[in-house]
Amino acid sequence: MLSASANKLSRLKEQAEEYAALIMEELDPEGLGYIELWQLETLLLQKDTYMNYSQALSYTSQALSQNLAGLRKKSPIRKISTTLSYYLEDNWKRLWVLALWIGIMAGLFTWKFMQYRNRYVFNVMGYCVTTAKGAAETLKLNMAIILLPVCRNTITWLRNTRAARALPFDDNINFHKTIAAAIVVGIILHAGNHLVCDFPRLINSSNEKYAPLGQYFGETKPTYFRLVKGVEGITGVIMVICMIIAFTLATRWFRRSLVKLPKPFDKLTGFNAFWYSHHLFIIVYLALVVHGQFLYLIHDWYRKTTWMYLAVPVCLYAGERVLRFFRSGSYSVRLLKVAIYPGNVLTLQMSKPPAFRYKSGQYMFVQCPAVSPFEWHPFSITSAPGDDYLSIHVRQLGDWTRELKRVFAAACEPPVGGKSGLLRADETTKKALPKLLIDGPYGSPAQDYSKYDVLLLVGLGIGATPFISILKDLLNNIIRMEEEEDASTDLYPPVGPNKPHIDLSTLMTVTSRPKRVLRTTNAYFYWVTREQGSFDWFKGVMNEIAELDQRNIIEMHNYLTSVYEEGDARSALITMLQALNHAKNGVDIVSGTKVYSTVELQFLHKN
Repeated sequence: MLSASANKLSRLKEQAEEYAALIMEELDPEGLGYIELWQLETLLLQKDTYMNYSQALSYTSQALSQNLAGLRKKSPIRKISTTLSYYLEDNWKRLWVLALWIGIMAGLFTWKFMQYRNRYVFNVMGYCVTTAKGAAETLKLNMAIILLPVCRNTITWLRNTRAARALPFDDNINFHKTIAAAIVVGIILHAGNHLVCDFPRLINSSNEKYAPLGQYFGETKPTYFRLVKGVEGITGVIMVICMIIAFTLATRWFRRSLVKLPKPFDKLTGFNAFWYSHHLFIIVYLALVVHGQFLYLIHDWYRKTTWMYLAVPVCLYAGERVLRFFRSGSYSVRLLKVAIYPGNVLTLQMSKPPAFRYKSGQYMFVQCPAVSPFEWHPFSITSAPGDDYLSIHVRQLGDWTRELKRVFAAACEPPVGGKSGLLRADETTKKALPKLLIDGPYGSPAQDYSKYDVLLLVGLGIGATPFISILKDLLNNIIRMEEEEDASTDLYPPVGPNKPHIDLSTLMTVTSRPKRVLRTTNAYFYWVTREQGSFDWFKGVMNEIAELDQRNIIEMHNYLTSVYEEGDARSALITMLQALNHAKNGVDIVSGTKVYSTVELQFLHKN
């Protein structure tokens, strides 16, 4: 009861007596009415057999202690070298890309710095102008390449090329954020040096020093206000204001509504504020092009390089947005089934457009005009490529998903007998279902699962949705391979003394078919959730997979953790790693054996 209360597990609290009885049944087969500490140790260590309950497993504890002691005896140098080797193995793609990017920025900064260091303007403005111009050159580069990580169609295509071996496409959003941080630093150096250093030194310079600069700023020495209100100053201020708004509303505190503001300022938090403010980039890029054409110290058009940096990335990004616009209009889908499960999970099953080709693990964007005619939100595809439909699972996490659930709940009908789900709707429903538009598919790290012999799939909460598609796809491929083998056996029976002879045409028909090769031999799926209610909707999904898996190919385990802080993946993974030591007593949905769940110590959970 105490554990259930501390971990906010209300349903466990309701069934505490049942779980306690199950634990006693497992650990006290002799009916003594009590258990001892070593018996709890036995349960936690999850030995294959409990052997003799009359003695403690002290040798197991000693063995574990010896293993840990062996790890502690490593020398500091060996520990550092091991840690460094693992770090390089995991991050070498990121490191070389970051090193190249930083090297290019350093080169551009140095080149422009030295260029202005050798010009007369340095005698008037000093290192202020050299630093500002060096930062401006890095800003041009970063304003160009910041668009590349969000060109999703291009990245999805590149994932299937050899470039994926050397480039970390899985970190495209992180790289986008890193470039944004570099842009902030560049703006501070560029605008800051101009406003608080360059302009005051120019205004306060003597007439003799200013005279050679008259060709750039006019024969009469300008005032501070005149410098700021010029085209260069106005466009610069516009860009800075727009970037401050977009950067602030894109931070985690505002994007996830962690900052509570009074009305009407509460509209400045949430995904909508982030999404719409990010479209200020259109104004920023227009102002940047104008800013680059009206430079004080450069008059030759071929030396105004801002448009040269931006041309290719902007055209590529614009082409992607145009493609997404037309493709989303051509991908008309028809809703086949809607179900709303406990745990605030909405399941949408829709028709699959003929031209929609995807891999398991990928995601697509979904728009519901009844909720918002402009917002597109990404969701993992939970159906397998071989299915004749598309499906997604949406959990209520924000304003848009809350409204989406409300709209579909209004169109649903109460479930009939024998069907799961609180509310349900399909093509026979009397009420009209809202319209959906889709765009995609787009690549993700999970789509590369087929490259591995053994899969360990670890899903945290609603983040397990990509693995649903992967498990279905694995089983569909296995079934398809078996059907092809059976068909080949029928066409090409074994030849022997009493067997008929196979003619050449039959032999060529069989051998010309490309054989389907499935590299993956085993898949272990661990699902860790912090909400017990999530079992209700996930159980139905796993049962569908279990019905297909008649050969017990996939082993699945469910673990309920005490993690209730959003994003605390580390604690959940620790629980999962502990569970790996005793996987045989986990939730084995496939074979339909007795069901167990683990909450730190251990309790038994009936499925």
